[in-house]
Order: sequence, then C-alpha cells, then structure tokens
Amino acid sequence: MIRKEINEIKSQFTMEDCGILKMCGCYVDGEKQKITQFSETFLNLPEEEKHKYFDIFKKTLSGTQGKNLIDMRFTTDSYADEGARTFLYKLRDSELKDEKLLNDFYDKVITSYNYPGNFLILLINQVYDVPGRTSDGIDMEDASDEVYNYLLCSICHVTLSKPGLGYHKEDNAFHNQEQSHMVDLPDIGFLFPAFNERSEDGDSVLFYSKDADDFQQSFLSYVLDCEVPLPAGNQKETFQTLVAETLGDECSYETVKSIHDNLNEMLEEQKSNPEPVALNKTEVKELLEKSGVKEERLQDFEEKFEMAAGENGRFLAANIAETRKFEVKTPDVVVKVNPNRTDLVETMEIDGKQYLVIQIDEHLEVNGICVNPETGEVQYNEEM
Repeated sequence: MIRKEINEIKSQFTMEDCGILKMCGCYVDGEKQKITQFSETFLNLPEEEKHKYFDIFKKTLSGTQGKNLIDMRFTTDSYADEGARTFLYKLRDSELKDEKLLNDFYDKVITSYNYPGNFLILLINQVYDVPGRTSDGIDMEDASDEVYNYLLCSICHVTLSKPGLGYHKEDNAFHNQEQSHMVDLPDIGFLFPAFNERSEDGDSVLFYSKDADDFQQSFLSYVLDCEVPLPAGNQKETFQTLVAETLGDECSYETVKSIHDNLNEMLEEQKSNPEPVALNKTEVKELLEKSGVKEERLQDFEEKFEMAAGENGRFLAANIAETRKFEVKTPDVVVKVNPNRTDLVETMEIDGKQYLVIQIDEHLEVNGICVNPETGEVQYNEEM
C-alpha cells in the first residue's frame, strides 16, 4: 500500500465517516490467561471512548513504510482450507459474530505473541464505500467503485499507571490516586485484506510494528503465515555482509563508493515514486554489476542472497543506503564526507603504500580553527 491509500483508510476513523460494524476484544494477563472478552456495537459507545479507540486504530496505520508498516504476501500454505488467509476471510465474513472463530483467533494470538505482561487484543470490522475518483484525483462521492470490507487488529500493552497524588473535583483538593490499568498505543497490528490500488487485495496484509527491529516472528508465522521480510534494522547489516562475502578479497574502496553512489542515485531518481524503492535478488545483482563487481564474483550470488535474505527477500533502498554520511575508517582515523561529494575522496598509491587522498578547497578547519590550505597558516577573522 502506498501512503495515500493508507491515509485514505485512516481518514475513516472519525465520528463523521466511521463505518465500524463491530468491535471485539480480549484482555490477557501475564500468564496468558483470558481475563475478559467483550463484543460491542461501536456506534453505541460513548463519544469520549470512540475517540480513544480512534487513536489506537490510526496508530496501527502509522509509521514509516518499509520500517513500521510492511506489505506482506501470504505463503502458499495460507490458502489451504485450514490456512491463515482462509481463516481470516472466514473471520471477516462472519462480521465478528461467530464466537468460536473469535476464540480461535484470540488463542492463536495468545499462543504466538511474545510479551511478559498484560495486553489487549482489539479487532474491528469496518466497511468503506470506496468513492470513484476522477483522472485529476477528485473523489466522486456518488459514484462508488466497490465496498471495501476489512479487519483491523491492534495489540496493545496494558500497564499500571504510577501511584501519586491526584486532583479531585468533588472537594477541590489533592488525594492519593490509586493505580489503574491503562491501555497503551499498539505494539503490533495488521490490516486485512490490504487496500492496494484503492481496492481489496486478498493476497496481501499490511503489518504494523512499533519496533521496526522486532517483527514478532512467531506471530507472523502462526497468525498471518506471511513471507516475513528482514526487519529494517537488520537490512543494512545483512546487505553489508552480503556485499563483503560476494567481493571477498576484491572488496575495494572504489567499488564500495560506487555502490554507495548508485544507491543514492536510485533513491534520488525515485523520490517522486509513492512506493518505497525495493531491491530483490535480481536488482541487487544488477546494482553490484553496475558498481564494477566482476562477473566471476557473482556466479553464486543468488545462493548467497537466499541464505542472507530468503528466496523472495527484498532490501528497501532507504534502509541500506547511507543518505546522511559517507564514512571511511582506519584503526586511528575516521573521515566523514558529505554523501553527495564522495568525488572529493580517492585512494592513491605513494611509494608502494596506499593512501587516502582528500581534495581540499579554499576552506580548511582544524579543531575549530580556520587555516590556510596552502601554507598551513592560521586565517584570522577580520573582525578580531
């Protein structure tokens, strides 16, 4: 899903546009025991509570695409009669009125969700009458293309508030405030089916994770049965390892710099594209070829890639590219370069030794002091 499609669904969580048919929930303690379950007609809730729930639902569709919000495809097994995708469709089509399906869903989440404390499972079923849209992007409210019927699941930690003094309006004084169990904003969640190209996409699910480096692998495997991508925080390290193993002893400064430049060029060219730039196995290989990696070094690249990122793995360019810095390190020296000016740094052999050569313009500063780049003399400020 692109950002516009995500925002279009988020915009439904208002008092005016709300189409939530049903909201169900299950409160679970730290021993993974069900404390209570509930089923509500959402429109009958007090207005103050609706707004609190809207905050949770909107947060489940917030964050950075490719990091907190991930488009995932179902595995082949999920399409079977007892598969995860089939189950989710049964749950959606039941309009959350089938208690057995709801209990089965709660049991799946409780079994697979890794958290030591209390948590709340929230599940809503909403319908959205998707308006037609003109070629210039204007909605036609009276020309609906389809009804998008979906589930949104939010899993929230429940924590104790801090004890202390609290203000009481009854007697206009401060008294001891008892601790209460408070529902946090969601830790993880998902939207099913996905809303791609402004239409239902039953082959995909949009997954949310507050922690971009922890995707709750067990939950994804057992509840959603999706092809799980590498977390954003692991993608850069995995990509760097893949490059190093592919190049071996031919991993040169110039080649790494070329990979850096080509990645940033790719991001610049695609910056108007609403979808994050992703590189699959073939595209990463093409990137390395373009950056000067020799053909013989790429002969077993596919195998290396699959071992590192999986057969259908992808790297988001924004997760593996260094857009804010270009850094060169030795045991004793660290050089940081504007990522757009890597042309100022090159390697050179002098008297049989390799040196890092940095081009200097008219401005040179050493420990905060401006010096003459030609003579090394201090350049005094004329106002002093």
